[in-house]
Amino acid sequence: MQAQLMNIKGAAVGKVELSDALFGRRPSPEFLHEYVTVYLANQRRGTANTKTRAEVSGSGKKPWKQKHTGRARAGSFRSPLWRHGGVTFGPRAGRARLDFPRAKARLALVHALSAKQAEGALVFVESLGLEEAKTKLMVAMLDSLKCGERKGCTLLVLDAPDAKLARASRNIPNVELALAGDVSAYGVLRARRLVVTKPALEKLQARCASLTETSKRAPSAGGVAKRPAAKGKVN
Repeated sequence: MQAQLMNIKGAAVGKVELSDALFGRRPSPEFLHEYVTVYLANQRRGTANTKTRAEVSGSGKKPWKQKHTGRARAGSFRSPLWRHGGVTFGPRAGRARLDFPRAKARLALVHALSAKQAEGALVFVESLGLEEAKTKLMVAMLDSLKCGERKGCTLLVLDAPDAKLARASRNIPNVELALAGDVSAYGVLRARRLVVTKPALEKLQARCASLTETSKRAPSAGGVAKRPAAKGKVN
């Protein structure tokens, strides 16, 4: 798979080779939904806290005797059924962090990149260097790359930190910078357009090389993997 390679002025300067295993997969909405759900859940601080019946103020004395009053049975003023009582199954502080394996996170990144490539939302450039850390130069570069839309986020994927780009883009709304080694599937999915430099592309492909090799060894979609025959069983 090949894609157009551009410079910062928006002119085509050649082609760049894209890995089919990284940009040509069929994305799974269910798998991406699972990843985003876990990712957003882990971003929450988890400070919401409700009091149980053991923590609310009030007496533990039985309000009235069990029988012969004509009322329903009651055992405590702090019952969750009563006003000012405890809360049943409410949020509690110190919630455990949800686990998501690293291999699945890398696979989610591959699915997200494949989805953006299918949408035509990826722009590949030679480099994103600026002569000066000026917002005006940054806006002109984004307009040349057709990434200056008001709506949606534009994500610039770099191979190394760039102080000039960071300073020139910090006053532009909906423009974010990320390193190829740190970008996540959530950051890719929430972006409307992605601008990826050629060195960053090489780092992304190296980052997901293990998944690429696994996909090469996996059986094709049309074939069915055969199970090994059980010992002592005649086929």
